Amino acid sequence: MTIMITGAAGQLGRLIIEQLRQRLPARQIVAGVRRMEQAVLFRELGIEVRKVDYDLPETLDEAFHGISRLLLISSSHTDDDVRLAQHKRVIDAAKRGGVRQLLYTGFAFSQQSTDSSKPGNVHALTEQAILESGLGYTFLRNGLYMDFLGVLGLKEAISSGQLATAPGEWRFNSVTRADLALATAAALGSGESGNQVYELAASRTWDFADLAEVLTEVAGKPVVHVQDASVQHWIYTWLRKLDTASTSGDLERLMGRPVTPLRDSILPFIV
Repeated sequence: MTIMITGAAGQLGRLIIEQLRQRLPARQIVAGVRRMEQAVLFRELGIEVRKVDYDLPETLDEAFHGISRLLLISSSHTDDDVRLAQHKRVIDAAKRGGVRQLLYTGFAFSQQSTDSSKPGNVHALTEQAILESGLGYTFLRNGLYMDFLGVLGLKEAISSGQLATAPGEWRFNSVTRADLALATAAALGSGESGNQVYELAASRTWDFADLAEVLTEVAGKPVVHVQDASVQHWIYTWLRKLDTASTSGDLERLMGRPVTPLRDSILPFIV
């Protein structure tokens, strides 16, 4: 079994490879990168590196030769039409190259998106393209990254004693990249050939009151949550388009342990 991770030089890709190295010999892992200068660390670890550029189909046919399990980490392009076209190039090349199992990192509960402005979102449409390809598939629908906390001003909340957020019934099933990487490595290394769908979100949600309580604990001083209509930030508009409240036990089952606690998850944003 030879496994390739596309987007291997990205934050999630590097973490997945780190986890895979604990499960499989380096010779079974192939790192797909867009720029070969990103390959130094992987080569030092004995991992083969191949050029994978979603915009250059000729790199894909060569890169996927001999790959049995391919992880397509979704494109980070800001235009969803471009992202979908990139994903379809990978899917087509995977089929031509004889890949047996295609794993795709979409978004948790993307089929339930509340954004009615589009007939489908890039993740749902990519999954549909994979289904139509006839390839064996595993859909790894990643929960909301904890990274969104980085724009909420947690340090300022600790300093002022007040966590001010836009009004709303906010609940979050968010998870850390490290947890997602552990679960993804488990799915990649399992060798399962059957079609699978995993909703990789937390098994229980938290709200801003919970966050204020954790900030209080970490800071050793009171931090209260208040809803303030004057708080304006693009993050709230974006969050309202997503299903951030549905839960699943899939992530914990793949990891074999509970998700990282909220207290530990926020530490990178307040130190």
